[in-house]
Amino acid sequence: MTKKRYVFLVLILGFLIALSPFSIDMYLPAFGDIAKSLHTVSSRVDLSLSSYFIGLAFGQLIYGPLMDRFGRKVPLYFGLGLYIISSVGCFLSGSVNMLIAMRLFQALGGCAAQVACIAMVRDLFPVSDIAKVYALLFVVLGASPLLAPTAGSYLTLAFGWRAVFVVLLAIAVMVLLASIFALPESYKPDKSYSLKPGSIINNFLSVIRNAQFYTYAISGSVAFCALFAYVAGSPLVFMDVFGLGKREFGWAFAGIAVGFIGAGQINTRLLRQFKSEQIVAVSAVCQVLFSGVFLIGAINGWFGLAGTIAMIFFTLFFVGLTNPNTSALSMAPFSRNAGVASALLGAMQLGLGSVSSSAMGIFSGKSAVPLAAIMAVAAVISSLVLFIGRRTIKDKVEADTEAVGAAH
Repeated sequence: MTKKRYVFLVLILGFLIALSPFSIDMYLPAFGDIAKSLHTVSSRVDLSLSSYFIGLAFGQLIYGPLMDRFGRKVPLYFGLGLYIISSVGCFLSGSVNMLIAMRLFQALGGCAAQVACIAMVRDLFPVSDIAKVYALLFVVLGASPLLAPTAGSYLTLAFGWRAVFVVLLAIAVMVLLASIFALPESYKPDKSYSLKPGSIINNFLSVIRNAQFYTYAISGSVAFCALFAYVAGSPLVFMDVFGLGKREFGWAFAGIAVGFIGAGQINTRLLRQFKSEQIVAVSAVCQVLFSGVFLIGAINGWFGLAGTIAMIFFTLFFVGLTNPNTSALSMAPFSRNAGVASALLGAMQLGLGSVSSSAMGIFSGKSAVPLAAIMAVAAVISSLVLFIGRRTIKDKVEADTEAVGAAH
């Protein structure tokens, strides 16, 4: 593959994976305006974020088998079409319940882009390059929160909150056109792939039983909960607790997103000298340390605005360093079932993310303690899963080696 084609494919895949973070982050500064317009409260509007996460999680389980059966592009077209129609519904919403429902359908459509992106990386690039490609895509994921809330705050101030969904609709149309005319089909339809419920369940189970998959997928997904808790809780922490306005909130959110961007760039350099397994292990320990300090400091009132931003920045930096590597390690064992593996990986990330974002809505108060607590718990559980799972993988490899030796 030429360097020009390599960059071109990563760019198109970046557009696909950016759709969800833009859909999540762009309307966050408008929560207050949406609440006033729809005659409700911000905590009720927050349910539209939770419904989006739920739609992303369940939708991916549908698209995974479809993409292994019909190829990557046809299900992708259907999903993007549903996203576009639902964006119109969000724009026309006259009640918070309608907005919550439309966001669910918007997610059920938009998640096709994420499943296709992760599966196509596995299709189009050699296993040795997967972690590097994911790291580049996570730069896009980091840039999206940098741009989306800031753009959303200015759009809301200038044109009202409904303008955010007009822009999201326009982005989806551009992504659809790019997918049709510029993205190659990376996986031919497989007529032998059965869509019967029993076969689909067996395919999912075959992926889940793989020790490398469940170790890195679960560990990475739990670590990712810190990001979802931050996305859901940042308007409450920065705007309600610290009193930031819409513009200031957008810039604070953007500043923290620099950590994600930096993590992706640093990861590509680290991969030249270290294995993904080594990077993940160190990142997991650092995430525990920073989130632990954040929790202790939040409980004792050590941190003002600057300190809170710093603790969140460094915690999410190590999440950004962990996730591309756990994603690559999770997907590496699969080729034929790459769609199913991609769907399961995304569903784990977003399903657990919806739990952490909902927890922020339930436990949020007039402090940063709930956010710090969720981040710290996620870091500890992620590390335990990682190091216990790595031991399981090592034992399995040793047992397989002994079995081969005995056979000879």
